[in-house]
Amino acid sequence: MSQKAIVLDEQAIRRALTRIAHEIIEKNKGIEGCVLVGIRTRGIYLASRLAERIQQIEGANVPVGELDITLYRDDLSKVTVDEEPLVKGSEIPIDITNQKVILVDDVLYTGRTVRAALDALVDIGRPSSVQLAVLVDRGHRELPIRADYVGKNIPTSSSEKIVVELNEVDEHEHVSIFEN
Repeated sequence: MSQKAIVLDEQAIRRALTRIAHEIIEKNKGIEGCVLVGIRTRGIYLASRLAERIQQIEGANVPVGELDITLYRDDLSKVTVDEEPLVKGSEIPIDITNQKVILVDDVLYTGRTVRAALDALVDIGRPSSVQLAVLVDRGHRELPIRADYVGKNIPTSSSEKIVVELNEVDEHEHVSIFEN
């Protein structure tokens, strides 16, 4: 695969997250009863960054949790013994029952990751509502799932891949399009 283009740099990612934070506050008329839950791996860091921005804007903290969807994926049957999935577990600091849960992920593509996250959430509690925030929506949905908050819509072809790299994981920060 070769890198075709960088579509978001560090500053653009920061601006997109700030805008999403404002949209979350506006849609929920504040942050009371809200919980940010990041989908492992990069969604966790994006959720933490959103919580920081919301704290700066509202002067109040919003709880942040981590969701591991490994055992809820619908492609586990395709994994070989050599590639056994590593389950790290979910950590959500409060009971999500009757809370407004905002799921956070880096890229929305087919919708299968979000479907798995919804299954995992229901096993943990019964939220009053679930909203979805993604840094990038690249289209090509296979399930009827749509994001409530999108940093950037990036139409792609099936042969392209979106790669999100964050300082916390990759030691540099940008979103790129790669092509086969």
